[in-house]
Amino acid sequence: MSINIDNLLTLLQDALERDDFDSAIQIIEALRGPDQAVLFDELEEDEQKELLPKLKKEISADIIEDLDDPEAVKLVASLPLETIIQIVDEMEPDEAADLLGDMSDEQSQALLTRLHDADEVRPLLLYSDESAGGLMTSEFLSLRPLMTAYEATEVLRDWHPDAEEIYYLFVADDEKKLVGIVGLRALILADPKTLIKEIMNKDVIFVRVDIDQEEAARTMAHYDLAGIPVVDDENRLVGVITHDDIVDVLEEEATEDVYRLSNISDNELDPDSPIKEQLRGRLPWLYLNTITALFGAWVISNYEHVIAQAAVLAIFQSVVAGQGGNTASQNIAMAVRALATEEVSARAQRKIIIRQFFTGLLLGVAIGSVVAFGVYLWRGNIYLSFVLGLALVANLSFGSMIGVLVPLGLDKLGVDPALASSVLVTAATDSLGFFIFLSLAAYFLQEIQ
Repeated sequence: MSINIDNLLTLLQDALERDDFDSAIQIIEALRGPDQAVLFDELEEDEQKELLPKLKKEISADIIEDLDDPEAVKLVASLPLETIIQIVDEMEPDEAADLLGDMSDEQSQALLTRLHDADEVRPLLLYSDESAGGLMTSEFLSLRPLMTAYEATEVLRDWHPDAEEIYYLFVADDEKKLVGIVGLRALILADPKTLIKEIMNKDVIFVRVDIDQEEAARTMAHYDLAGIPVVDDENRLVGVITHDDIVDVLEEEATEDVYRLSNISDNELDPDSPIKEQLRGRLPWLYLNTITALFGAWVISNYEHVIAQAAVLAIFQSVVAGQGGNTASQNIAMAVRALATEEVSARAQRKIIIRQFFTGLLLGVAIGSVVAFGVYLWRGNIYLSFVLGLALVANLSFGSMIGVLVPLGLDKLGVDPALASSVLVTAATDSLGFFIFLSLAAYFLQEIQ
């Protein structure tokens, strides 16, 4: 059942204005966890600071976990130290580590010395936020190979996991090295005297602690896993990544790719971000776009005499450049996605480039013939129609190929193809489109005039 956030927000703000915190708390507590965070996020900053300490600490912890990192850090840092400690103690170890990792060293150390579960949080701070180690939780249960199924069931019953759902139980030897995995179904159905080593699966899919979180997400998605163990260089089990963490990663990576394809370098930006942050994240790429646009203008300037003699060319030159850019943009999106999901092998790249050239050629013929026919009916000049149609065929052919070449080339150089592809490809297709169209127009100038 969906909730009406606007109505609830009005009720919640009215209660806060009356200092009726009991009613405000009831409104929050009546919602499911994710809905609590959504409603809370709609409050003004002062209202959030006032309400958060008055909520149950487990609810406050859930809300902090669901807020964006910058908002969560700013909000928590404004609270008294004792309140922060109580809230962070209720958070999952991996979420607490993420929060502390974004705080100042002074604040982080002050909290670590007071947390009840500091020993579970501290090791997670050693890893980058973008790595499997930064994504994993240290709250997991590992069994021993010589345990019986009955003993494993008793251990599981005594564990009382706080929040994470249990899908798999991992098996580690006396040196904490990962040796197997047991499904809950197999454990429940096994004879109580059966040893874990007899029912465990030794073929365990795992990830290294230092790999990028996106690679960990791809591994989980590829094998359709609800959880995956994380091991160090000596194959010791150090943590577990669960499905809910991977959903966050996939959303984050998708946002990052969309932003970068739009030339926004900071994927934390939103329309309500401070002006200073918006300028920092957007202005550099607008400068680069300006430079590439000026290059296209320079190409046109070399044909001023041609345009001066046939002003009609100025009407149609943007059609050629624009269609080439649109075709290339389609290929950029496909290429960036294929690279992100590792669907493009080195051997397949040459085949893909050739295929896209011929695809662009066919697209150019299809678009060029329609445009040429329409322009002939409009302007009545067969040479103008021919030049425009031929220019579209050429620019869509090369533009389609460039739309694949640039992302592949940037990836080879170690540059994120999502971040720079659109700027470079737009510059290439615009300049190439102007050059092809105006060069052909210059050749047929007498017939076009």
